[in-house]
Amino acid sequence: MSAAKANNNRDTYRATAITLIVFGILYLIDKLVHFSALGLPWVMNKDNFLLYTAVIFLLFKHDKSVGLVLIGLWLVLNFNLITALLGTMSAYLLPVALLVIGGILYLVSTR
Repeated sequence: MSAAKANNNRDTYRATAITLIVFGILYLIDKLVHFSALGLPWVMNKDNFLLYTAVIFLLFKHDKSVGLVLIGLWLVLNFNLITALLGTMSAYLLPVALLVIGGILYLVSTR
């Protein structure tokens, strides 16, 4: 096995492990304090777990293609949610978009 492939596998294992740990922590916290009781029901929404996985893969994997595909899939699957949020949060759209795009570009440039 080549060194590049071994590093890619190691990155995938690391990102998968961190994803499972984050999900476990979220479930434990939810059992203790119930996110919905805190006004945060979206945290444990099963549709957002794909987004959490995508972000973790973008942060912990050198090859960003898996994370980008997962974010694209999440965007397609949650198009109605995104358009509803855009309507209610239109004043925040530009600054948040700039922060997200800048953050992603920074992460890509440093890897």
